[in-house]
Amino acid sequence: MASGRTLTRATGTAVTAVTAVTATFVATGLVIPASAASAGDAAGTTGGVPSGFTPGAPGTGDPYFPDMGNGGYDVGHYDLALSYDPASKKLTGTARISARATQDLSRFDLDFQGPLTISKLTVDDRPAAFTRTGAQELVITPAHGVRKGAFFTTTVSYAGVPEKVDDPALGISGWVATDDGAVGLNQPIGAATWYPVNDTPRDKATYSYAISVPNNVTALAGGEPLGKRTHGDTTTYRWAMRQPMSSELAMVAIGKYTVTPGRTPSGIPNITAIDPQLVTTSSQPADFHGQTGDITDWEQTLFGRYPFTSTGGIADKANVGYSLETQGRPVYDRRNPGVNPSGGLLAHELAHQWYGDSVTPAFWKDIWLNEGFATYAEWLYSEKTGAKTAQQLFDETYAQSPDAEVWKPVMADPGRDNIFHETVYDRGAMTLHMVRKAIGDKDFFALLERWPTEHRYGNVTTADFIAFAERLSGKDLSPLFTAWAFTAGKPSL
Repeated sequence: MASGRTLTRATGTAVTAVTAVTATFVATGLVIPASAASAGDAAGTTGGVPSGFTPGAPGTGDPYFPDMGNGGYDVGHYDLALSYDPASKKLTGTARISARATQDLSRFDLDFQGPLTISKLTVDDRPAAFTRTGAQELVITPAHGVRKGAFFTTTVSYAGVPEKVDDPALGISGWVATDDGAVGLNQPIGAATWYPVNDTPRDKATYSYAISVPNNVTALAGGEPLGKRTHGDTTTYRWAMRQPMSSELAMVAIGKYTVTPGRTPSGIPNITAIDPQLVTTSSQPADFHGQTGDITDWEQTLFGRYPFTSTGGIADKANVGYSLETQGRPVYDRRNPGVNPSGGLLAHELAHQWYGDSVTPAFWKDIWLNEGFATYAEWLYSEKTGAKTAQQLFDETYAQSPDAEVWKPVMADPGRDNIFHETVYDRGAMTLHMVRKAIGDKDFFALLERWPTEHRYGNVTTADFIAFAERLSGKDLSPLFTAWAFTAGKPSL
């Protein structure tokens, strides 16, 4: 996430397509195959559910968002067939969710919120009972219990006009309608507004999309394009994200775009798209595209091999007040023509591909592990381009008075409403600079590369990071982190 967030955020045509995409994922080992021990094989049942089978938990224990995510299973793949009409704003979808049970399940939940109406729900192609409770719980009771270790597939068909989330503290997320289409921006609580999901950063999965839209607009997503097919006045675009992805980072963008395909100088596929309304003589798609490629390659020299199979970005008039590090292809909200995303902003969002997307906090309180690294990437980019050095930027930030906002929350546990507070960004970057000074440049730049490399596609905590930095450097960093990460107020130098 980058600067500019309002409120507290600181800095039936697609079914064949989905089948084809699923076949592609099976061929590459990315779809969990059906198991002989499926949801329908339970013996000795009473009313379809064996004794000892229990419901999956309706949350995953994150204190900031206790209702987000669910227990009892692990999702391997989401196969989403979506059809969207920008004129009526109606979304029609079928989500096919492949998962493995982590306990003997009598029932389980998905997160699904808002006015979208479910027309059909099956588990392993058998009708399943379901209810919707609270703000986001979709409670599913299959015809038979699901044994621990069994692979099963839940298919949900639904339709309606999605409603975005407009949280008083955290701002806008979810399915955001635009003038000519829509953008799905999920962080932190928006994914369930447009598809049923296990909405926790700790349950990463691969994704495939078949997105059907009118011929006069384009549909993009994270990952790789798998082609498109036109059927009368509708075109279906297929995309696939082949690396594990948290639901908060899934993205769909529909609208009138100038799309530029290509490669970075080092050869990474690079796909950028920009709303033509934003293009002027001083803001060209080629500039956005080229700078995206250059910065991706430069960051590889610092952070190690790029963790995904393509890079890029989307610049649109989304009117959400922020940019977002959606996996493989960040979204930049631009309000005025002639304003390409700045180099520093690109450096921030692209750095998130390593810090936040590939390596993701297990709990929302640790979000400084995303934003501190991304902000420090901005500082390093400033230094690279001959502007202010990281030390100068540290000094300027640290010079704020002791009663400044940046010192108020506890950085490593800022509270639910402060996960986008400036302390997460600026104090996060300052903390990393203090680590750099404590362990020296050699170990620090080794840390920048080894941390995302050794934890690729995983989940981490602040405690994990401290232990990693101490092992790498051989130094006791507990006093530094006590002062900078776990204590409110301005630390002494």
